[in-house]
Amino acid sequence: MRSPTDQTAGVRGVSVGAASGAVAVLAHGLGGASGVPASSSLVLLFAACALVGVVAGTFPRGAHAVSTMAVLAVGQYVGHTALSLGPGHSHHGLTVAMVIAHLVAIPLGALAIRGAEVGFGRAISSVCRLVIALVGVVGVPSRPTVPVPDAERAIVRQLLRRPVISLRGPPRHGLRASHPAPV
Repeated sequence: MRSPTDQTAGVRGVSVGAASGAVAVLAHGLGGASGVPASSSLVLLFAACALVGVVAGTFPRGAHAVSTMAVLAVGQYVGHTALSLGPGHSHHGLTVAMVIAHLVAIPLGALAIRGAEVGFGRAISSVCRLVIALVGVVGVPSRPTVPVPDAERAIVRQLLRRPVISLRGPPRHGLRASHPAPV
């Protein structure tokens, strides 16, 4: 039984956003940045990585690895740019270590994210099968029905057929004088 919803979209989005931010900070440090990034740079980085994660979560299930790698690359670039915009940015240009860190992290990150996506999907399907198997064995208790004796049904039918108990409205006469509301 296949579900029309993609349960792995959240895992994919969080993984891509987190990996983009982590690699951006790592590569930024390998590129010669001195010290801890400023709080404004980190806020920009978190916002950029959240946006990249949301975009990655919109991809359909089983999207090609190239699309995941492309989003990772864009996320790392945006994250690295966010870190570079902050005050106290000391390094200029690209270093070999920074470029290598980005180029190695993109395919490895895509592979790890795809593996997590597949593993999460298998775990969900296993839990669903287990729940179905347990419910099938235990069963869902149904509400007990109380049979109504035929004599009670006959009494109800007789009451409903009487002209005094009508389902269409108030009686034609007799209640006008004693009714508190004006007619």
